[in-house]
Amino acid sequence: MKDKSEHITMLHGAGGTVMHSLVKNYIVKHFGNAVNIEVPLEALDDAAVVDNIVLKSDSHAVKPLFFPGGDIGCIAVAGTVNDIAVLGAEPYALACGFVLEEGLALKDFERILTSMQRTCQKAGVSIVTGDTKVVEKGSLGGCVINTSGIGKRTEALERNLEVVRRFRGDFKARWILDSNLKAGDKIILSGTIGDHGLAVLSAQEGLSFGSDIKSDVKPLNRVIQSLLGEVGGVVAMKDPTRGGLADALNEFSEKSHVGILIHEDRVPIRNDVQAACEMLGLDPLEIGNEGKVVVGVVEEKAEEALELLKTTEEGKDAEIIGEATADFKGVAMQTLVGGKRIISRPVGDPVPRIC
Repeated sequence: MKDKSEHITMLHGAGGTVMHSLVKNYIVKHFGNAVNIEVPLEALDDAAVVDNIVLKSDSHAVKPLFFPGGDIGCIAVAGTVNDIAVLGAEPYALACGFVLEEGLALKDFERILTSMQRTCQKAGVSIVTGDTKVVEKGSLGGCVINTSGIGKRTEALERNLEVVRRFRGDFKARWILDSNLKAGDKIILSGTIGDHGLAVLSAQEGLSFGSDIKSDVKPLNRVIQSLLGEVGGVVAMKDPTRGGLADALNEFSEKSHVGILIHEDRVPIRNDVQAACEMLGLDPLEIGNEGKVVVGVVEEKAEEALELLKTTEEGKDAEIIGEATADFKGVAMQTLVGGKRIISRPVGDPVPRIC
């Protein structure tokens, strides 16, 4: 019998501890320690900063190609846009690489392209270059899309940093990074969790949950820029994709060297998503999302930030779900029954190929 520990498994691409171990122990080992890079590979933020330009590359292999509320095309654009946006930059140009499987219907390919174009328009970005390859039938499940993007500093980011320094005079970071949290900062979640993962799972397995669960996939760059420019005080941001909210919060905690306490009654979850997770034995905190952002903000600006988010379509269900603390390390949740539950980094997202 072959030793699985010596080979790539699906868990290596599912977020969580297994994927992070692969990235740190193999990829960063060979490509880390680049010189003169402001936010380098080994920082393991959602994107890198090179000569004041934010750079991101993302590959998408969602299965099936079409699912309730979205498709591989809109994920390919929104995923890259959001990873650039959470560093505080404004994305403006994308490159796109298509790997198409022989036998893919041209009408489906055009449907994907139309979705990408529509999402680009929502985000205010353009696809400016790319590449196309075709591989043999039966090797991909339709197609895989890589999108790479660049983003630039904005006046909104500069205003945000000025606000942070007003309340935290020792703040020296020039970008919004996972490592910027301090005890007392509030944690805001922009909306309900688990929608995307459950929508993809329903399409993969032909499940019906007796409701209308749809993916939340959407670009968030415009609402993020509004939050930075009109309110400010944001120190950390992350879109909780593979591994869900649990993985995102643990990244904040590990990189910022603070504990994070969230409150169960404040985490927004749709009733039908909660019921479906209970039926399937899944933890909604570990399920990936494609249209939500977790925001760390100084305490003095938290309520104002929440108020702004609630005026937007992207953030109408936003809540302050917790705070950073020096009382313990790691992530914990204050439960409805009065105890505390440890929120560990998941091994991987329980739903395969969600993005």
